[in-house]
Amino acid sequence: MRITATFLDEISTDIPHQNWGYAEWDRDFKAMQHIGINTVVMIRCGLERFITYPSKIMVSECGAYEPPVDLVDMFLELAEKYGMRFFFGTYVGHREWCDGGIDYKKEVDLDKRIVNEAWERYGTRKAFKGWYLSKEISVNVKPVVHEFVELGRFCKEISGNLPVMISPGMLGRKAWLPTDIDAHDLDFERHYREWDEIMGTIAGNVDIVAFQDGHVHFWELPEVLKINKALADKHGLDCWTNSETFDRDMPFRFPPIKWEKLLLKLKAAEAAGIKNTMTFEFSHFMSPNSFWPQAGNLYNRYQEYLLTVNP
Repeated sequence: MRITATFLDEISTDIPHQNWGYAEWDRDFKAMQHIGINTVVMIRCGLERFITYPSKIMVSECGAYEPPVDLVDMFLELAEKYGMRFFFGTYVGHREWCDGGIDYKKEVDLDKRIVNEAWERYGTRKAFKGWYLSKEISVNVKPVVHEFVELGRFCKEISGNLPVMISPGMLGRKAWLPTDIDAHDLDFERHYREWDEIMGTIAGNVDIVAFQDGHVHFWELPEVLKINKALADKHGLDCWTNSETFDRDMPFRFPPIKWEKLLLKLKAAEAAGIKNTMTFEFSHFMSPNSFWPQAGNLYNRYQEYLLTVNP
């Protein structure tokens, strides 16, 4: 099992910024390519007022700050240089996207116009190969599922059916902070029931479902990955795993994961019949260029692993 895709977490919610420019990103894309990563997924084009490209819509209607660098253009240029596919992540106007107070119809309408703006700016670029719907859910939040359908359909219609991806969570104990009294283990029956309904609803408008694998105990992961794969097969979706390279078991957020834990997760995905692994996220938690020195060590351990599976 190999990691062939990574998120680009430039507009982050809870990960420290590394203040990279073109030279640093160029070095990181080269390191990604060296271990076989061929797909980069920009996790979101904007979050509230911080955005990745000079969007007229987000600046004028969302009060966004005009960015000093067009990061989308930079990422596309580097993806083209290193022979990678680029997926464009959509806008998130609110950090709490499952809050019932959000007007989802207004949100979808805004997202459609931003997607159209981005396609007009970058759609002819060679590396532009797909879309990522940036909201993350673990259960059947119906307004968000409806948004997946509407926005996914729109993305495919304007781009000639380019693939659309989501990366949902799983409502296991590690979805909460360790101190949260509401934390509980994964309810397998509920997970199956709700995701059976969600996948049946989004099929045809979403192509790839890459579940985050860090929300459940390691001993729960083999069973739930098999459930995810079976449901995706049932509804004609491509099941990936999002093998997180940060550690949720520590009392602080978030250090690079222990190599043994990542290996357990990769083996569980392989045993479940999953063919594609992406990660959140290479540049902070697995890169030799990360501000975490342990990330470079994880990169070295992963390179050693690759030699054992492809000597």
